Amino acid sequence: MSGLNKTMVTEFILLGFPNLAQFQLLFFVVLLFIYMVTLLGNILIILTTMVDPALHSPMYLFLQNLSLLDICFTLVVVPQLFSNLLTEKKSISFIGCMAQMFFFFSFGTVECFLLAAMAYDRYVAICNPLHYRNIMNRRVCIQVILALWFSGIPVGTLQTTWLFSLPFCGPNRVNHFFCDGPPVLALVCADTSLFETYSLTATVIIILSPFVLILGSYICILHAVLKMNSAAGRHKAFSTCSSHLIVVTLLYGTGILAYIQPKSDYSPDIKKLLSLSYTVVTPTLNPIIYSLRNSEVKESLWRTLGRKTIIT
Repeated sequence: MSGLNKTMVTEFILLGFPNLAQFQLLFFVVLLFIYMVTLLGNILIILTTMVDPALHSPMYLFLQNLSLLDICFTLVVVPQLFSNLLTEKKSISFIGCMAQMFFFFSFGTVECFLLAAMAYDRYVAICNPLHYRNIMNRRVCIQVILALWFSGIPVGTLQTTWLFSLPFCGPNRVNHFFCDGPPVLALVCADTSLFETYSLTATVIIILSPFVLILGSYICILHAVLKMNSAAGRHKAFSTCSSHLIVVTLLYGTGILAYIQPKSDYSPDIKKLLSLSYTVVTPTLNPIIYSLRNSEVKESLWRTLGRKTIIT
């Protein structure tokens, strides 16, 4: 299509959840409560792991960054969603849509690889405990964390600049509550087969590569734990991994269903609900899961809040 036949798109309309229009205020109140819990829970985790010397191990350094990442992830999506629920004009500028997509893909990439790093940390701690402090020393952990945070930049940059360099010929109604890749791509008026091939390949690599590492780590962990003679030792080993496993299941379960399933498998409304799960609900559950299932975090949280009660 020639440039003369193209219409310059300067903004997009986010359709959101039109079927819930009559419950818009209730939906907003529920999401606001969830969002406040997300911020409070993750800020508490960050403060607790920073101020308590007992939680200065690599596992809690990774947890601290997971909480920071969850805050950043929700900041990308939730404020825009609130704005759309409270205003008649549910629009986002072209640049705003591009920025939202960039940060969404960047933070999503970082979270996938961060969960893999956390699994590897548990593998070294359980399968090679005598060398754990040498392998996972603070210097190495900081280098890994910095590399993880920067890993999302090239992914987000390539995905976003390529997609938004394609022509948009007028339709600007995005059938989603934020600027996700597939619904924005549906508005492009050009052959997108090459981009779709790249996008699917990148998604599979970003989601499945860390998942394979996580799966391999836990196979080794399970083998090591089953060889332990002490029931108390097995219980302690499983308890340090259970929180991470639940978080991985939540994120990867919804992520794989939303992005790796064929297009025709789910309606747009189902995909929106899946997206709502990993962009809003999962960041809320992460600090709750780690607080309830990790005795060290529970004890430290009570100390941070000024309580002397030790939960065993």
